[in-house]
Amino acid sequence: MPDMDAILRAAGKAIGAELHDPADLGGSSRSIVLRCRTSGGSSVIVKAFGTEPDELRGFTAEAAGLSLRVAGPELLAVDPSARLLVMADLGAMPTLADVLLGDDPYAAVAGLLAWARGLGSIAVEAGHRRADLAQWWATYDKGMPSKGDDPWIARNAATLLTLLSEAGIAVPPGLGDELARIGTAGGEEYPAFTPGDTCPDNNLITPDGLRLIDFESACYQSVFMTAAYCRMPFSSCWCVFALPPVLAEEIERAYRAEVIALHPALADDTVWRDGMRRAIAVWTVDGTVRLLSRTAEDGPMHSIRRPVPTRRQLLRHRWEMASTLVEFPALAETMRLLLRDVAGGWDVPPLPGYPAFEG
Repeated sequence: MPDMDAILRAAGKAIGAELHDPADLGGSSRSIVLRCRTSGGSSVIVKAFGTEPDELRGFTAEAAGLSLRVAGPELLAVDPSARLLVMADLGAMPTLADVLLGDDPYAAVAGLLAWARGLGSIAVEAGHRRADLAQWWATYDKGMPSKGDDPWIARNAATLLTLLSEAGIAVPPGLGDELARIGTAGGEEYPAFTPGDTCPDNNLITPDGLRLIDFESACYQSVFMTAAYCRMPFSSCWCVFALPPVLAEEIERAYRAEVIALHPALADDTVWRDGMRRAIAVWTVDGTVRLLSRTAEDGPMHSIRRPVPTRRQLLRHRWEMASTLVEFPALAETMRLLLRDVAGGWDVPPLPGYPAFEG
């Protein structure tokens, strides 16, 4: 990662204003995010990326995704050589994670519904702009494919088979064929634009409504890959607790009601049900691949945020959900084997509900 002085100089040059007083906002493993003051007394957000493959992809995705200008903070400048962006500062606002981990159920419900509708409206607004995103990607390309063009789902499927063997679990007959059939959960038939990482801490609750702030995985992928976040919930996130079933259904309906305008076939319950189950399978395999090797010793899903579930709690919750996927009997059997032979020895409580709904 570039040093702080270099970041400030490059960002200041990009917007034509001297920047100072950088405050580190945390960023991610791929980026550093700073709130900086300008010489005029206002503030901007600077996001800088390193040179590892995931960091290069993150820079290109963020720059290209924000350049569509369908969501997110206003993009003020991009410096491809320094791999950084300068964005408008939306302020120090609470996130969706804050309200879900808080004590106001009404604020939590409002936030979740705004999140679902917002993701749906973004998908519709950018529905026919795939060529535009490809053009912006080419403008800021650093040699990495977008998340939507990367065969990560197929890689995960192959890795799962290896992990099962290493764990001493006999692979049920037909699992490989089922994983191939699950494919990209309908990405070819029902693509939609997504910022990529739509987890609760990447959504600010502002006076102007909910705003997404992380586009490091922006791409076009199956609409169901985003819809599954409503049901699982939050398929690849740390802020995962159990949602009241009625509320989970309401959130899913809110998202679906928006994206039907993009893909009218999604009004068919059979189409929707099939796509959702395939997406749940994809995300469950992804979570298993990411976390299984880290469960020899349990630990929290986030280094500093509390409350937070443990890796074992989260994986067991995912496996329990996927064990009911009757359309994929080999995968469902795999989940039951993992629950018996791996999670059976875990002395952890069930995944609790979100604190906002537990008071």
